[in-house]
Amino acid sequence: MKRVDLYFLLLATFLLICGAVLGIVMGTKEDFQLAPVHAHLNLAGWASLGLFGLAYRAYPQMAATRLAFYHFIVSAIGSVLLPIGIGFAVLRNSPGIAIVGSILWFLGVLLFGVQLLRLTGNRYEQRTLSPAE
Repeated sequence: MKRVDLYFLLLATFLLICGAVLGIVMGTKEDFQLAPVHAHLNLAGWASLGLFGLAYRAYPQMAATRLAFYHFIVSAIGSVLLPIGIGFAVLRNSPGIAIVGSILWFLGVLLFGVQLLRLTGNRYEQRTLSPAE
């Protein structure tokens, strides 16, 4: 998937902004009930997606695979649903969305692991992109 690194970094930055705004709002109101949402926006969103994006940037041969597309979709959905679901769990005692989000996020981590294992197994040698692509 071309520019998957950029897509990961853009979504990571958006979630970082959301986490920062939530942190500022909580701080000004002195109401930290949604602190777990804030933490997961920053961890599952900013940190995880940002690191995925940087890894794809460092190893562009991983981005040349179909698995990169699926990795982005699963990780993006999971990283957005997880903090929303935690918000519902905290505010409405309804953890269903958080459970789905966490499973999808974890599946994204597993897909990233598969990508790295494939990279170490030299399976990309024949299918690397040329610098002009």
